Amino acid sequence: MEELLCNLSPEQREAVTTTEGPVLVVAGAGSGKTRVLTHRIAYLIARGVPPSRILAITFTNKAAREMKERSIALVGDAAREVWISTFHSFAARILRMGGEAIGLPQNFTILDTDDVRSLFRAILEELNLDPKREDPRRYAAEVSRLKNEGTSPEDYLKRFDPTRPWERLLAQIYLRYEERKAQTGSLDFDDLLLRAVELLEHEAGSRLATRFRYIHVDEYQDTNPMQYRLLHALTREHANLFVVGDADQSIYAWRGADPRIFLSFVEDFPGAKVITLERNYRSTQKILDAANALIRHNPGRPPKELWTENEGKEPVRVLFAGNQNEEAEAVVKRIDALTREGYALGDIAVLYRTNGQSRVVEEALLSAGIPYRIVGGLRFYERKEIKDVLAYLRLIANPVDDLSFLRVVNEPRRGIGESTLARLRDFADSMGSSLFHAACRADEADIPRSKAKVLIGFCTLLRELGARSRELPLARFVDEVLEVTGYRAALLALPEPERSSRLENVQEFLNMATSFQALHPEADLPAFLAEVALLTDVDTFEEAEDRVTLLTLHAAKGLEFPVVFILGLEEGLLPHHLSVEEGNVDEERRLLYVGMTRAKERLFLTYAEYRSQYGSPMRPSRPSRFLEEIPSELLVVEDVRSPWAREILRRHRFSTAVADERETAGVAGLPSFGRFGSSREERLGKTGGKAGPEDEPWQPGDRLVHAIFGEGTVVQVRERGDEIELVVAFPHPLGVRTLLPRYAPIIRRKGS
Repeated sequence: MEELLCNLSPEQREAVTTTEGPVLVVAGAGSGKTRVLTHRIAYLIARGVPPSRILAITFTNKAAREMKERSIALVGDAAREVWISTFHSFAARILRMGGEAIGLPQNFTILDTDDVRSLFRAILEELNLDPKREDPRRYAAEVSRLKNEGTSPEDYLKRFDPTRPWERLLAQIYLRYEERKAQTGSLDFDDLLLRAVELLEHEAGSRLATRFRYIHVDEYQDTNPMQYRLLHALTREHANLFVVGDADQSIYAWRGADPRIFLSFVEDFPGAKVITLERNYRSTQKILDAANALIRHNPGRPPKELWTENEGKEPVRVLFAGNQNEEAEAVVKRIDALTREGYALGDIAVLYRTNGQSRVVEEALLSAGIPYRIVGGLRFYERKEIKDVLAYLRLIANPVDDLSFLRVVNEPRRGIGESTLARLRDFADSMGSSLFHAACRADEADIPRSKAKVLIGFCTLLRELGARSRELPLARFVDEVLEVTGYRAALLALPEPERSSRLENVQEFLNMATSFQALHPEADLPAFLAEVALLTDVDTFEEAEDRVTLLTLHAAKGLEFPVVFILGLEEGLLPHHLSVEEGNVDEERRLLYVGMTRAKERLFLTYAEYRSQYGSPMRPSRPSRFLEEIPSELLVVEDVRSPWAREILRRHRFSTAVADERETAGVAGLPSFGRFGSSREERLGKTGGKAGPEDEPWQPGDRLVHAIFGEGTVVQVRERGDEIELVVAFPHPLGVRTLLPRYAPIIRRKGS
C-alpha cells in the first residue's frame, strides 16, 4: 500500500484513498489526473476489490490504453480484468453481451462518420433530392442532435411543425434512416449510448448495471446528457462514482457536452467530497502565469490557480507578423532555430483554430524541407485500401450490411457494374432481404447468367471466410481475407509508387490486428471491428515520430509538447466569429487555455496584421481580446514582419524605439515590439498605437505610406466607438481604401 502512495502529493493521496461515496477531483491541466486514476484502481485491487467490479471510462482509446498499461505496471496482470474504455466502447461491449434483450443482433455493425454520410446521401437520392444541394452532413448533424436530446423519430413525428417544409423533410429522412439501419443491423455512434442506456434501464440489464461497484470517469467536464444518464443507470445501487475533470478545459459544447453536469456534481450527489489538484507537472511557471491570467476572465468557474516548482527561463512570446505568409515564415524560422538548440521536430506542435490555417504553414514547411504530419487530416482508417479491407471484415461479421456489400462486391473488379447492382437491389427489395442474401440467389433474379454466377461465387467465398473467422487467430484471418479475395494481388498489380504506399498501409493494418490480439486474446472479429470504428485521430497519434505536428486546438486536447505555437490570435479567428455571435466567448477562451497548457517549455502566440480567409482578399485583423487579457509583463511581443516592411518603418524614423529594444528581445535579429497599444488615446490617435514622433490626430489631407499599397492621402477620418477609420485614396488602380490605423502597417508621411 505504501509503495502505491509514497510518490503522491497529499491531494493526490487523498483522492486515491477516498474509495467510498461520490468524489469530484478538480484536476488542473498537467496535474497528474491519470496518475491519480491508475493509482486509485491499483489501490482498490490491493485492498481486495475484484478487478472485474472496477470500471474506468475515458474519452479516447489512447487514454484508455495508457491507463490499462499503467495499471498493469502497478499491480500486475490482475489489472487486465478491469474494464477501462471510452463511453462508446463500453456501450458497444455491453450491447454485445445483452443487446438481444432489447432487439439488437449480436453482430451489429458500427457505422463510422463516412458510412453515415453515405447512408444519408442514398436516402436523399431515394427521395429524388440532389445531395449536392441538400448537404447530407446537415441532416446527419440534426439527427445526431435529436438523438442526444433523447428524441426518437416517433417523438419527432409528433412534435415537428408540418407547415415548415424542412422539418417535414427531416422527419421523413430521420424515420427512413432508422429503418435502413435496422434492416442492415447497424448502429451509429449516437445509437451506442442510446441503446446502452435503454439496456441498463431495462430489467434484463439490471445485472450488468450492478456488476460494477467502483466507477471512475475521466474528463467529466466533457460529459453529455446521454452519458450522464448512463452513469446514473450504473450507480443506482450505490454512489461510488469518482469523477475527474476541469471546468476550464470544457471545449466540446458544440458536440453536446454540457459543463453544467460537472458544475452540479455536488448537487447531484449530496455528500460528495471535492478535491482540487493545482500543482502542474508539465509546464513552466511562466506559461502557467499567462494561462492563469487568461482563464480568470471566465465567470462562474471553480477557483483554481495552477502552480509548479519549474520557473522556466523562456517567457511567452507573441510573434507580430504582417500577414499570414510572414506568420508562417516566422514560425518556420523559429522551428529551424529550435532544432539548432537541440529540440527534435517531434517536440514541436503548431496549433490553430480552423483547419484552413494549416495550408500556408504546410507550404512554408515544405519549402524549408521540414517534415510534418497533420492530426485530423485523412485518418489512417479512412484511406481507400483500409476502408476496403474493413468492409470485407464487416460484411463477413454481418452479412446484412448493405453498405459494406456495395463497397467490396466489385473490389477487386469482378465485372459487377451499376446495371447489375440496380437489378440486384430490385430483387432484394422484392424479397425484403439484404443485398448479400439476394446475391446468394442471383440465379433467380433478372440478372445475366454470367453475372449471377459471379455474385453466387462471391457469396460462397464470404460464407467460407465467415466459418474461418471462428477458427483462425485474428491477424491470420485478416491475412487470409487479403489473399483469398484477391485484394492483395490487386494491390500488387498497381503501378509504383501507389503499390508500395497501399501495401504498406495494409501491412500496418495487419500490425494493428496483431497488437489488438495480443492485448485481447479472447476477442473476436466483431470486437476488433468495434475497436477500429471508435478510434479517433488522437488514438492513432504516435509521439515518437520526428516530424512537426500540425493540429487544431480541439484535437490537441490530451496531448503535450515541449514547444507549442498557437496561430492567429485575432478577433474573428480566436475567438472565432461564430462563437462571438452565439455568445460562446467563454468556451473560446477555454480553448486557448487548453492550447497554452499543452506547452511544456516554450510557448509562442502569433498575430498577423492582415489575413486572407476562405479565398477572400487580405483584410486587416484586430488583435484578439485574449492577448489584451494577459498582463503585458507576462508577454514579450516581437516584430517579425518582413525586412522590407521594417525598412520602410526605419526609413521614416517610425521604429526608433523598436530598434533600440533589439538587443533585449532575447533572439538575435528579432526586435521586441513591446505591448499592443490598447489605450483609448492610442486607438483614436495619432499613429495607430505604434511608436513614433507624431502625436497629432489624423486629419484629411495627411499623407501616409502603407507597407503594401504604397503612398496615399487621407480623405476622411471617421470615429467608430473606440476606433477610427481612415478613408485613404491611393493611386490607380488601388483607388480608395478604408484602413484601421491601429492595425494597418502604415506610417505618416514625413512633412505631411
